[in-house]
Amino acid sequence: MTIADSPARYGALSRFFHWAIAALLVWQFGGICSEAILGEDHPLAARLSANHTQVGTILFVLIVCRVVWAILNRGRRPDHGPGLLGYAARLGHFSLYALMLAVPTAALLRAWGNERAFAPFGFPIFAPRSPDQVVQTATAIGSNFHGEMAWIMGVLILGHVAMAILHQVAWRDGTLKRMT
Repeated sequence: MTIADSPARYGALSRFFHWAIAALLVWQFGGICSEAILGEDHPLAARLSANHTQVGTILFVLIVCRVVWAILNRGRRPDHGPGLLGYAARLGHFSLYALMLAVPTAALLRAWGNERAFAPFGFPIFAPRSPDQVVQTATAIGSNFHGEMAWIMGVLILGHVAMAILHQVAWRDGTLKRMT
């Protein structure tokens, strides 16, 4: 098993990033969906979403590392194939990467501009601001786009999973095997 990617298969580090991020996104969406279905005050919803900031911070670090790793391995990665399906796969992956970066960036922008300190795991990242120092534009961008982009990303993830299943079950082309 190699660390780096190859044209035949994703390497161990790419697979680690993929599945670790997938598991943490399932946790994040589990909290969000439980709040939407059960209400924010429900004990299960509160438990699942209590660590949203900490999990989001870990996700952001993993996503940045994944993007850097993907760029470093760009010429070695498995090809998405020719034609319209290959183009759709490249566009889908690009969109997922863009949203995986944009969603936490919007949250970080909101955290930077608001009154509360941002200190995941007790490590101060942004100090609290006084009410007259709040950056309204930053908090508005974060508040207006973090959740909405996350839902769009969720739809794209469902499409990603559906295509992986289609590749495995209907087309039997080994696509899923390259990432497992």
